[in-house]
Amino acid sequence: MFRRLSRWAVAAPIALALAAGLSGCGAGDPATSASSGESSGDGATTLTVFAAASLTGTFTELGRTFEAAHPGTTVRFNFGSSATLAQQIVEGAPADVFAAASPATMKTVTDASLAGTPVTFVRNVLQIAVPADNPAKVDGLSDLADPKVKVALCAEQVPCGAAAVKALDAAGLKVTPVTLEQDVKATLAKVSLGEVDAALVYRTDVISSGGKVSGIDFPEAEKAINDYPIATLSKAPEAARRFVDLVLSQQGEDVLTKAGFQAP
Repeated sequence: MFRRLSRWAVAAPIALALAAGLSGCGAGDPATSASSGESSGDGATTLTVFAAASLTGTFTELGRTFEAAHPGTTVRFNFGSSATLAQQIVEGAPADVFAAASPATMKTVTDASLAGTPVTFVRNVLQIAVPADNPAKVDGLSDLADPKVKVALCAEQVPCGAAAVKALDAAGLKVTPVTLEQDVKATLAKVSLGEVDAALVYRTDVISSGGKVSGIDFPEAEKAINDYPIATLSKAPEAARRFVDLVLSQQGEDVLTKAGFQAP
């Protein structure tokens, strides 16, 4: 359905992400071991969490909550495409927790025996995102097949792209996107900047846009719901399990469902 990305198109973002390092609440250079779990002589700990781009807002909030409850612990995040993050972990990037946007991307890590047993903590569903004024007058999935409508999709290799393939196949539609992006945030940005007329992204990303885009529900989205698994990485410190416990708690569920995620 989509044009295939070249090996370079997939490999380059991974290489750039590794070169750029990690981003998030805390600062500092990443460790070189499979587990981050940095600890200084005064008992301070840095916990490194790799998480799907669609979790940026909710996990940043939960990271602050965790830091407040565990003085001396800093939570550092690396947000991005789940496929890219999984590859980084397999290639040796230091991480303590991995929260993916699909079981398939988590499987890349568990198959390499680098993580414990994953637990599904939320689910997410697609919406059609359009600019607030919806200049192309998109009102349903079939409109995306119109060659006059400029569409952005996630690359098929990443969870939001795989979900889009399922939804479009369920509708029997062929869509030719003008761009394929490496994560859902980049895909959404094409809409909010007015560069495309529509995109398939998660409902949570539409909500997080703060009104910059509008979301349109469509029935085929129910056939392409993504389960989000979370797991601690091998050799991770005890703080990693505690962070996962927070995500799985009622407090964590409240933060996530308020953002538009569904409880599993």
